[in-house]
Amino acid sequence: MNVSARNVFKGKITALVDGAVNAEVELTLPGGDKIVAIVTEGSVQSLGLAVGKEAVAYVKAPWVMLLAGPANLNFSARNQLAGKVSKLQRGVVNTEVAITLPGGTTVYSVVTNEAVMELGLKERSDASALIKASHVILGAPA
Repeated sequence: MNVSARNVFKGKITALVDGAVNAEVELTLPGGDKIVAIVTEGSVQSLGLAVGKEAVAYVKAPWVMLLAGPANLNFSARNQLAGKVSKLQRGVVNTEVAITLPGGTTVYSVVTNEAVMELGLKERSDASALIKASHVILGAPA
């Protein structure tokens, strides 16, 4: 299946915390990087989510916020992923920024050219991606 989300993370569910309405699902990627999603309990049931099951996390690039350097503040965003800028693809208005995490996963963000300049982002510079768990969409093999 092809999707428009720039970020597609395949991995295994390593933690699942059920709640009254929502569940927190932790997906561990092959290199050890982790993505956390908040989904409804209905989604847990309909997708058959369980620890040990394979799943795919989708995140649209504009939903990924960026910080220059490692995150040295506390944020409400559940996913705080530190890595190195591996590519900058500049457009007329926006730039696609690729950050490679220690485990080898690449996270893509689309931000304004002005934001890239203000943050001082360059290839090989330290950067962090912030993704709210509610912005992560999960899929599971049928």
